[in-house]
Amino acid sequence: MNNFAIETRGLTKIYGSESSALTVLNDVSLTVANGERLAILGRSGSGKSTLLNLIGGLDVPTSGTITVAGSPLHSLTSEQRAEYRLRTVGIVFQAFHLVSSRTAVENVELPLIFAGHDRHERRRLACAALDAVGLSERRTHRPNTLSGGERQRVALARALVNRPRILLADEPTGNLDTQTAAQVIELMLTQVERDRTTLILVTHDEELAQRVANRVIRMKDGRILEPSS
Repeated sequence: MNNFAIETRGLTKIYGSESSALTVLNDVSLTVANGERLAILGRSGSGKSTLLNLIGGLDVPTSGTITVAGSPLHSLTSEQRAEYRLRTVGIVFQAFHLVSSRTAVENVELPLIFAGHDRHERRRLACAALDAVGLSERRTHRPNTLSGGERQRVALARALVNRPRILLADEPTGNLDTQTAAQVIELMLTQVERDRTTLILVTHDEELAQRVANRVIRMKDGRILEPSS
């Protein structure tokens, strides 16, 4: 039995028709160990976010395989991928993706609702997740009354509230100033280390990648440039 949280083999993603095909991911093979912190560096269009979306179950490959904790993600149905996103993986995006009509605690509760927790349990867990990212006093605030850093902390709490085995972070500090970004990254690392979560960070920031990760790989034109394992 291997110690891989994630393993991809020959992963390829092509968009468009045969006459106008665009290959955004080209024969990517990668292994990520349990508990590893991996950073994927690359410019816009390098394929790094596409790779993250495939690992997150948000999209399916054109060809190749993705195995997560021994299970073949590439062959799951859409319903099974939704369950995977709910139970196994948490995702933090650059754009926050909070529901504007819901308070901070209600946003964090959303995965718990889908997971079937009762009202009292999900409120307890959501409040604890917000406490962990320093937002205990902002629970009842809606996103438009929060700063960018506070909104990203709500998004981080929501991604981690179900204690996922894997956290995917796609340019999580891209909309934040330097000081706020540092605070969010420290909170993220604290939570990841607490739960021994496998982390994959996508970024174009070399300094951030070196600070966060145990291992850094680089992508260009849909391919990994350096050995991944």
